[in-house]
Amino acid sequence: MSQRDWVVEHIRKYRESNGADGHIWQGVDGSQNLPCLLLTTTGRRTGAVRTTPLIYGQDGNRYVIIASRGGTPTDPVWYGNLVANPAVQLQVGPNQFAATARTVMGEERAKLWSMMAEIFPSYNDYQAKAQATREVPLVMLEPN
Repeated sequence: MSQRDWVVEHIRKYRESNGADGHIWQGVDGSQNLPCLLLTTTGRRTGAVRTTPLIYGQDGNRYVIIASRGGTPTDPVWYGNLVANPAVQLQVGPNQFAATARTVMGEERAKLWSMMAEIFPSYNDYQAKAQATREVPLVMLEPN
């Protein structure tokens, strides 16, 4: 199964089960228990609505995600979309709501990065891999 296929399947199961199947994601190899939300952005060029499942952390009532793209040299498409249009939709388990996205910098980023690396330690590897071309963005999603 290609990456695109398992992502599409994850989104389908998440939506059809109202988050019961997919909110806690087992990871690609099935060995992890990772909290996962669905982020829906609007395409900055096409205006098309796009949904991406992402590992998340929480800071109070806000949600934190990382635009790692596995440490590749470029940001994921969804990140460019939310920078251009920070109004997004989230599904966290059964809860669906609007939120506003912002990129986190400085001391706040360092604190939240540590929290996210505890949830998914591979984020540190991804940042090391991407270091030559970019700082991996950390995004705060604030419910409206």
